[in-house]
Amino acid sequence: MSLYAIGDLHLSFGADKPMDVFGPRWKNHVEKLRKGFSMLTDDDVCVLCGDTSWALDLDGALEDFRFIDALPGRKIVLKGNHDYWWTSAAKMYAFFEKYSISTVSILHNNFYPYGENAAICGTKGWFYEESRGTEHDKKLIAREILRLEASLKAAGEREKYVFLHYPPKYGGYVCREILDLFLRYDVKLCASGHLHADSLRLAFNGWYENTRYLCVSGDGVDFCPCKIL
Repeated sequence: MSLYAIGDLHLSFGADKPMDVFGPRWKNHVEKLRKGFSMLTDDDVCVLCGDTSWALDLDGALEDFRFIDALPGRKIVLKGNHDYWWTSAAKMYAFFEKYSISTVSILHNNFYPYGENAAICGTKGWFYEESRGTEHDKKLIAREILRLEASLKAAGEREKYVFLHYPPKYGGYVCREILDLFLRYDVKLCASGHLHADSLRLAFNGWYENTRYLCVSGDGVDFCPCKIL
């Protein structure tokens, strides 16, 4: 059993949203995803780091999730800034059950054990693109911090691997509130997505303050899931 991660699949089987308009890397990206996932086995786990589907609601995302469900491995999905279909966990699991989608789980205020000693934790996160300093901003980042800490606390003494949508470190930017949690809970790795095209050149991959960072945006990894463990 291996652990993988990839973000920003931007699937649109239920809508007319061709991704190749965003550059040559996106040409035939669905076929690239099929090929990339073909190296996984049904025992493997892959975390999808947000922006999974362009759908505006769950019904519109059905064909996207059927595609994901048919790929090898167990998939754990977290929320991205374009996942407008996202709703309560209860509604999502009812939707999965209704349509026999059996390999997809939701990462939201929880964690998943991996092996005997590791934990998959995460939330959407926060990013410098968002307005900073307003009361609305403070409320939203406080909510994301609570969600991430709830996930980390639930993991107990397990070795912690965090998966976010927004990168908490990008070029010279850091989201100090999130990085402080990483230090407090001794997070070993943070994988995130969100970045595309020219912004990928400023993605941070490497070690910082005892945590390894990895950008797993789909077009940055040629739509091939990155092996974590």
